[in-house]
Amino acid sequence: MSTDMFRLPGAAEADVVRQKALNRMRAVATGLLVAAAVVYAATLGQDGFWGFVNAGAEASMVGAMADWFAVTALFRHPLGLPIPHTALIPRRKNELGRGLQDFVKDNFLAENIIRERVGAAEVSRRVGAWVVDPAHARRVVDEVSEVAVAGLGRVRDDHVSELAEAVLLPRFREEPIAPIASALLGEMVEDDLHHGLVDLALEELVRWLGKNEDTFIEVLGERAPWWSPPRLNDAVTQRVHLEAIKWVEDIRSDPTHRARQALDSMLRDLARDLAEDPATAERAERLKLRVLEHPQVLATAVSLWNAFQRALTGALQDPEGPLRDRLETELAAFGRRLGEDTKLQKRLDGVLADAVVFAVTRYGAELTDVITTTIERWDGKEAARKIELHVGRDLQFIRINGTVVGGLVGLLIHTVAVLVG
Repeated sequence: MSTDMFRLPGAAEADVVRQKALNRMRAVATGLLVAAAVVYAATLGQDGFWGFVNAGAEASMVGAMADWFAVTALFRHPLGLPIPHTALIPRRKNELGRGLQDFVKDNFLAENIIRERVGAAEVSRRVGAWVVDPAHARRVVDEVSEVAVAGLGRVRDDHVSELAEAVLLPRFREEPIAPIASALLGEMVEDDLHHGLVDLALEELVRWLGKNEDTFIEVLGERAPWWSPPRLNDAVTQRVHLEAIKWVEDIRSDPTHRARQALDSMLRDLARDLAEDPATAERAERLKLRVLEHPQVLATAVSLWNAFQRALTGALQDPEGPLRDRLETELAAFGRRLGEDTKLQKRLDGVLADAVVFAVTRYGAELTDVITTTIERWDGKEAARKIELHVGRDLQFIRINGTVVGGLVGLLIHTVAVLVG
């Protein structure tokens, strides 16, 4: 199979440049060989100084031819002759691929090397410095918002309904509600988290009582004895209305009111009973099951999701909205903290290194297997041509060095022979 189908855009132009450079170096190496041959022929049979030149030229030819054979034997049969142990790359490209795969795995995907390189890259510090720029922070938020809106738009009502019916509701049915409710309620009371909700409820109750006096009096009047005079009923119900408003306002304004204390005590007792009283836990479990089995639960879940989806999508699509503005502010603040907090940088770089090591350990074999798989798909001659284009120019220096060094060694040997003789 030809490698042309795997060629990236622009690779053809790069190959043309490499081929020209290779041809130039081949011409230089071959020119030195020809020059050595001419000098050898011109000085053949002469003595004295020219004898030394002839010996050097002869040795240069030998060195040049030996190195030409060695370089050529890597990629093809020299002169087309099927000499053993030549055309090594076309014949053994698969072994070369496996060796290259093992080399990459052992020397580039080793855990200590990965951790060293991730640490040296200082990714968290550089990311922090980048997102501090408001333009960069806005760009990140814009991209994330676009992806989030696209993702939210792909979630249909039937997806939510199927998820709730097939996954969430069965899980809620299996999970006992009492321990969770007990822990949640206990923490809420312990941290006074319910006080804000109580204050809100009291505020709304006072407002309702003030605006609905007639309704309040009418409800109480309907429960008055038939024999009670209407004027007395009106006086009593009005008085009860005023006392009710006063009582609720007292509770609202007094954080230590007995009613508040009674509510706190009741919630603490309920949290304790949910954890310790089997009867209370059983009642909570039955209530949970009744709620989950109600047919309106799925419809309510879908409606809540739709409301959340519309609100979040609208907020994300508004470039000048408070949500995106808040995200940009928080992202820039996080970037500043990353730039200043070296401990946080090291911790995040460590997490990143752990993630990379995990990915390489789990999928490293598949990654490096790409080398072997790709090389095995190459045609042998085409693979040799491609490799020669990349390294052949430098290999021509072997021929040049062989010519020069061979001539020097030949000259030295001839000199020694003359001196000894």
